[in-house]
Amino acid sequence: MDDAIKIDLLPYEKISYILDTNVLIHDPNSLFNFEEHRVMIPMTVLEELDKLKTGKHTIAADCRQAIREIDSIVGTSSPEQIDDGIPIPRATQDAPSGCLSILTSSPTDNLSYLPNNLNDNKIINDICQWQADHPEEKAVLVTKDINMRLKARGCGLQAEDYQNDKLVADVELLNKGYIEVEGSFWDLIESVETCQMEGATHHSLERVGVLADVYPNTFVIDEQGFVGRAIEVTDDHVVLLHLNHDALMHQEAWGLHPQDIHQALAMNLLLDPDIHLVNLTGAAGSGKTILALAAAIEMTVANKHYRRIIATRSTQGLDEDIGFLPGTEAEKMEPWLGAITDNLEALHCDDESAHGSVDYILNKVPLHFKSLNYIRGRSFQHSLIIIDESQNLTPHQIKTIITRAGNGSKVICLGNLAQIDTPYLGATSSGLTYMTERFKDFKYGGNIQLQGVPRSLLAEFAESHL
Repeated sequence: MDDAIKIDLLPYEKISYILDTNVLIHDPNSLFNFEEHRVMIPMTVLEELDKLKTGKHTIAADCRQAIREIDSIVGTSSPEQIDDGIPIPRATQDAPSGCLSILTSSPTDNLSYLPNNLNDNKIINDICQWQADHPEEKAVLVTKDINMRLKARGCGLQAEDYQNDKLVADVELLNKGYIEVEGSFWDLIESVETCQMEGATHHSLERVGVLADVYPNTFVIDEQGFVGRAIEVTDDHVVLLHLNHDALMHQEAWGLHPQDIHQALAMNLLLDPDIHLVNLTGAAGSGKTILALAAAIEMTVANKHYRRIIATRSTQGLDEDIGFLPGTEAEKMEPWLGAITDNLEALHCDDESAHGSVDYILNKVPLHFKSLNYIRGRSFQHSLIIIDESQNLTPHQIKTIITRAGNGSKVICLGNLAQIDTPYLGATSSGLTYMTERFKDFKYGGNIQLQGVPRSLLAEFAESHL
C-alpha cells in the first residue's frame, strides 16, 4: 500500500454508559437503548431508586418499573457475572446485544476527585476510579442533570444528556399543524383532481413541493383565504378537504368564537369527534385552555359525544404537595387547576351573575379534577381528557396517561414549551414534543401551534418584550 494513502486503523473502543438516577426515572426502559454497549448502574443510583420507590406519585411508579427492569436482567447472576456484564435480552436475535453491570462504590482511600458528601459526587468518584482501573474502555456518564455533567467533565470524564427520546434537535423544526403559503396556494400547484363527496369538496394533489411535509390533519392556508385540511396522505398523494374560511371563523363552542385563523383551525380539530388526540401549543395567553374547555363543554353537554370531562395537569411539586392538602381528591386538585375555573368564568363573564353561572356549570357539567397520581392504572371510557401543562411530562409519563383513554374517549394536551418547570426536561426532551413528533402520522390526531396573545394587550407586550 502506498505510504501516502496508508490509514492507521484504530482498535475497536468499548464504551460503557453509566446511567444516573434521573435517566432511569425519565425513561425506565432506557437501559435497553444502548445497543451493543455496556450499561452500568452505580450502587448509589440503586440506593436512590430504593428511597424514591414508595408512594403513589408518578416518580415512585417509574422507580419501581426501573428496578423491575434491572432485576429482570440481573436475576440470580453471580457477582462475577454481574462484574463481567450480563447480556441484555433483545426482541430479535439479530439485534445488537449489550450487557448490564452494577458499578460498586469505591473504598474511601481510592482515587477521589470530589468530597463524598453528595450522591452525585459519589457517582462521579466511582466512575473516575472505574475508568482508571479500565483504561481500555471509555466511560460515559449519562445524566439529565446539567450541573452533574459539568462536574464530571471537570473531573476529566465524558458526560452527555440522554438523547434517545429527542426526536427533533430544535423545537422550531416541530410540526406546527399547518402550512402557511404566501400569496395563492393554487399558483404553486400544477395539477389537481377535484371531486364532490357527501357535500364536501376534496382536492387530490401530488405530495411534492409545499405539500412534501404534509401529514394527516395538517392544514394548508394562504393569504387569499384558502383553507384545506389533509384527510388522506400517502407517499405520493395528498387529499385536501376544502374548508370555508368564513365558516371556520364563525364556529362556536359554548358561546366562544375563534379570534384568529389559528384558533379556528384548533376549534375545527377540537369539535371533530373523529379526532381522538389534539395537541395545542403556544405562548401564554394564546387561548389553549379556553378553547379546549369550551369545546369540551360543547361536546359533553350540548352534543353528548362524551359522558364526562377529566381535567388534570402536571405541576412541579404536585406529586409531593397534593398529599398534604386537605379534602377530597377534587378539592386537593382545585388549587392546581385554577386555570380551568378561571376560563369557566371567562366563558360566562357576560352573564348577569358570572359566579352563579360557573357554579351552575360545575354542578351540571360532569367535570372531574383528577391527579396524575391516581390516573395510572385507570381506564376512562367515553371521556374527554384535558391535560394542562403537559410540557412538564416526560415521554414515559405522557404515554402512561394517553394509554388511559378507553373506547370513545378523546385526549387534549395543552402546553407551552417555553415554560418548562421540571428540572431535567427541556423543550426538545419534553413529552409534549415527543408526542407531537411521534403522532404526526396518526390518522386520528392533530396538533396546532397557536399564535399571538389575545388574552390582553398587556399580556401580548409582556410575552414579546420580557
